[in-house]
Amino acid sequence: MDLSPTNRSVSYAWLLAIICVVTLFPFLGETLFNTRGEPREAVVALSMWQDGNWILPVNNGIDLAYKPPFFHWLVAICSVLTGGVTEFSSRMPSALAASVMVMAGYFFYRHKTTPLIALLMGALTLTNFEVHRAAVACRVDMVLACMMVLSLYLLHRWVQSGMRKVPVAAILCLSGAFLSKGPVGAGLPCLAILVYALLKGEHFGRTFARLLGVGLLSCVLPAVWYVAAYGQGGQKFLDLVYEENVLRLIGKMSYDSHVNPWYYNVVTIVAGFVPYTLLVVFSLFVLRYRKPQGKPVEWWERFKKWIREMDDAQLFSLVSFVVIFVFYCIPKSKRSVYLLPCYPFLAYFLALFIRWLRNNHAGVIRLFCYVLATLCVVLTLTFFAVRLDLIPTTIFSGSHAAQNVAMLTALRTVPLGFVEWIAVFMPLVGVAFYLWKQGLTQGMLAMVFSIYFALDGVYQPIVLNTKSDKPQAEIIERLVPQGRVYSFREDYVEGNPMHPFTINFYLGDRVVPFDAFKPNEGYLIASDEAIDTFRQRYPQWTATEVIDFNHRSCDDRKMLHLYHFSKS
Repeated sequence: MDLSPTNRSVSYAWLLAIICVVTLFPFLGETLFNTRGEPREAVVALSMWQDGNWILPVNNGIDLAYKPPFFHWLVAICSVLTGGVTEFSSRMPSALAASVMVMAGYFFYRHKTTPLIALLMGALTLTNFEVHRAAVACRVDMVLACMMVLSLYLLHRWVQSGMRKVPVAAILCLSGAFLSKGPVGAGLPCLAILVYALLKGEHFGRTFARLLGVGLLSCVLPAVWYVAAYGQGGQKFLDLVYEENVLRLIGKMSYDSHVNPWYYNVVTIVAGFVPYTLLVVFSLFVLRYRKPQGKPVEWWERFKKWIREMDDAQLFSLVSFVVIFVFYCIPKSKRSVYLLPCYPFLAYFLALFIRWLRNNHAGVIRLFCYVLATLCVVLTLTFFAVRLDLIPTTIFSGSHAAQNVAMLTALRTVPLGFVEWIAVFMPLVGVAFYLWKQGLTQGMLAMVFSIYFALDGVYQPIVLNTKSDKPQAEIIERLVPQGRVYSFREDYVEGNPMHPFTINFYLGDRVVPFDAFKPNEGYLIASDEAIDTFRQRYPQWTATEVIDFNHRSCDDRKMLHLYHFSKS
């Protein structure tokens, strides 16, 4: 029996919620920290736990947090469930934020289009590479994106209601975005809504004044924190705020930070929407192309007419995407995760495009499904070839051969439990579902979900854990069970944000820079290059190697050593 529209909408909501839970949460803690970004954020929450300073905690011995504390508060709160700051609790805020963003998108668009399009939009948002990667990482960007997107949905509803009441929920979301990464989190959604309202025919003065009021109200809670943080950090805190929010925007930071050309954002959007980018590429061969007709003035008139006649949901989504994308093309500092707020709106247009393809060129989706099915089968067969030792380690050569051999060996030898074996066979289950269901869209999504399940449950933890510095931290823990452990980098200058973040996290925030303290005796973490510089810069100290870990640090890709030093 067919479901009524209301029951169908509720069923889709439950389905999407279940997909969020199953896709994001089961394996959050399986992968060890293996890049410097995640432990750098997690150690801030760890220092909150250990020192009880929830305003401006100090970590790595001397560092203030480079971002406002909203994300770190969430990590610390989630850590109550695990009894301490762990990989799982550190990543939980991102997974929760992604789930909330996806579900909010579904509820927003189901009233604008159809529940099926809203469901597809949510699934596409959740399963593109960039969003999925950010949703299972201990980084501030997913929480920031969630707060910004939620504020856009709420401000859109506020504009449609005539901007009469104070949009309290939107203001709280803007405040959360502000406290996640600074003023841009609150300012950018207000700018996008201003452009949208003007295109809808709203009066500029009235709209600007009311959005200015909303923006100012969203600064109240962050201002309380900034005042409290200034009371603790003083001028050093103000200098950090200025560098992160002003100098980063104009590309004049004291250190290089993700400096990329303007077209970098185009490349990252295309790459970030994998695997669906391939579907769009396939569709290019069936689309009809026409030469522009008329003069440029006529093009402009047709464009304005197209904007005026555009569906409200499409206009709002287009404006939100364009404003965010263009804004992040301006600063010299560019990263793919800055564009995370764009993805729900791009997913909406992709959902509409997939519906059009299904009705007019179903062969394109079918070809894409064949590619996904082939990938699922090849992935599984390759894994069994590795487990059966059919792939020799001699295929690797060069400077990264040792690391690649370690990854291959881990895939072959790490024992698997029941859940891991389920994850191994999940891609084949996805293919079987596609062949049984014979539904293009359902089969496509099932195979994409199955690939992510296998990657998160088996392949990623096994492979990436070989890169982590946690085993080295455990050795240092046994050798130096208490007190500080010092680190030295040859490029150290005051304010340089580079430290051995991964080892520091796993040692409980006990690693501090030698240059800042210069003790008479202790243990030192340094690379081959760094220890030579140390001996030249500090000839009055003698450093003796305790252990060569024969391991490249996941923070800076340099070989790790532990030394004992003493001052003559």
